[in-house]
Amino acid sequence: MKIIPDIVSDAGARNIIGQGTKITGDIHLKGDFRIDGELIGSIYSEGRIVIGGSGVVQGNITCQNADISGVLTGNLNSADMTHFKATAVVEGDLKTARLAIELGAKFSGKCDMSEPKPNVKGQGQ
Repeated sequence: MKIIPDIVSDAGARNIIGQGTKITGDIHLKGDFRIDGELIGSIYSEGRIVIGGSGVVQGNITCQNADISGVLTGNLNSADMTHFKATAVVEGDLKTARLAIELGAKFSGKCDMSEPKPNVKGQGQ
């Protein structure tokens, strides 16, 4: 007999927009998210965002990690690692700690890989 837990944490949840699906609106989530369809709107995630080869996003993305194989038109703020695969087409500004770009990827925008400045209370007062 298989036991299904009563409480499921969404911290590691995976969400998908499948190929052929189009969604309009902003998305807020804690888990990972994969887009193989089309999203017109922004994504705010504490997890990893994947735009598959058939995926198209028109909007800004804020996340922990990002793997882009499809099309992103908008700014990307990835707290840790960003990976542009060979088929990626990205138009917008990027802020990330670490970046890998495969040969063939297209990126048009500014890239900021500076470390965040520490927030020191009382400094300059």
